[in-house]
Amino acid sequence: MKRAPKAYKNKEFLQSHHARPLRILAEYLEPESRFHELGILHSVVFFGSARVKSSREGGGPTARYYDAAEELAYLISNWAKEQGSIGRSLAICSGGGPGIMEAANRGASRASFHSIGLNVSLPHEQFPNPYISPELNFEFHYFFMRKLWFLFHAKALICFPGGFGTMDELFETLTLVQTHKVHKQNLSIMLFDREYWRNLINFDKLVDHGFIARQDLDLFHFFDSPATGMTYLEPRLLRCIEAFNQQENGTRSQTLQYSPILPPEEE
Repeated sequence: MKRAPKAYKNKEFLQSHHARPLRILAEYLEPESRFHELGILHSVVFFGSARVKSSREGGGPTARYYDAAEELAYLISNWAKEQGSIGRSLAICSGGGPGIMEAANRGASRASFHSIGLNVSLPHEQFPNPYISPELNFEFHYFFMRKLWFLFHAKALICFPGGFGTMDELFETLTLVQTHKVHKQNLSIMLFDREYWRNLINFDKLVDHGFIARQDLDLFHFFDSPATGMTYLEPRLLRCIEAFNQQENGTRSQTLQYSPILPPEEE
């Protein structure tokens, strides 16, 4: 009788509902391993519509969103390259598909800077754009694991106009920051095109009804050009990264000082 296949080589089992926890865990461990090997600790995440096109491609009225996202990613990338070790551990991050996602990766590519693409398997619209750094191109099955990696290294989130997916990502991030489930000092949440967002969502009405606090409006910042966005972001991004590094150094120090030996009264 032949040997049975080992469980971790049994494709039928691995694709079954019984092995779902393993597949979920794989979508945590494989990206974690790759980010660790490449030294990625920080990211600037871009959200926005998958349906916009650049002015070069005749994108129409919404082409300015693509162009602005590309230019801002380019500015951030060039700034990061001047920051030494901080820049080497930072990457531009997008959902990896077309539209604003492509624009962000494209801006980083123009600057010869590394950028992440967190793709998800969908029946339409979602496919890897050609500007992602090949070693940072990911494909997810589970939306919630993809969302985890959007925020895991994030030191800033830049949201351009978009549809349901963009709204989902924006409001989930705001909720996590508001409820302190994400503890990151100086994390910038930036919304491009003040007029668009003001016409779309009456944030003040949420305050008037008592659904959010007045200070919750300080969780995000409007900006209207790549230059003004960069001016706002640069010092905050630097402070956020420095705070993270200090925390990591403190944690590492505590780990080195830790002794597994219990106090006499607990032995």
